Amino acid sequence: MSKQDIAFITGANRGIGYSIAKHLIASGINVIGTYHSNEDEAKAAEAALVGENAKLRMLKLDIVDHESFADFSEQVRALLAHEFEHNALSYVVQNAGNIIHTRFDAATSEQLDNQYNIHFKGPYLLTVALLPLIRDGGRILNITSAATRFYLTDHGRYSAMKAATEVISLYMAKELGERSITVNAVAPGAIASDFGGGLVRDDATINRSLAEITPLGRVGQPDDIGAAIRALLSDDMRWVNGQRIEVTGGQSL
Repeated sequence: MSKQDIAFITGANRGIGYSIAKHLIASGINVIGTYHSNEDEAKAAEAALVGENAKLRMLKLDIVDHESFADFSEQVRALLAHEFEHNALSYVVQNAGNIIHTRFDAATSEQLDNQYNIHFKGPYLLTVALLPLIRDGGRILNITSAATRFYLTDHGRYSAMKAATEVISLYMAKELGERSITVNAVAPGAIASDFGGGLVRDDATINRSLAEITPLGRVGQPDDIGAAIRALLSDDMRWVNGQRIEVTGGQSL
């Protein structure tokens, strides 16, 4: 990492995305983040995440609206030039997401489309749109889920889309190797955040049951993931490529 490195993180206004931005900024890495609709929250994140040598700047993005990605990439290009006096991204972290909890046989077509567009199609096409802005030798991290390895109640559609992201990450790593761009998938376990309506954070019964199946005896915190992402983007990890990396504290071993 150097002070010339700039990271792009979707969903940087809260939860894991906010923590990733916080850890990178503390390391002197400038961050361009996205938010979906809560402008006040995005402005608060910008105000809070100002390091000695780095800062966060937020752009509005609807990850479902793939028709907007060409224009959005030009917004990123303009922000790079005018705010950071730079012309390339070093890191892209596809983090934004949601979850709709239902059994697989109770899902509607619209709900299935929602999970497909938010977790697979949107990030896939956004990465393609941003490729001209990613420097040779850059890094791409796709945030997936530990639930692609084991069963979690009412997680079927979400986990299936994350599994698809893990597969495409392998192909991305192979095909972007000609530009020395590494691609990895990072799979968090249960995290105490507002994701999924804050169930893991706020429901004591769910929190306790997940802690009991984790060898380290607790659920994860956003900063557990933010710190891991910072480490994975460091120069020490430059030879890690095409991997699915769990960050779970050993959940459901």
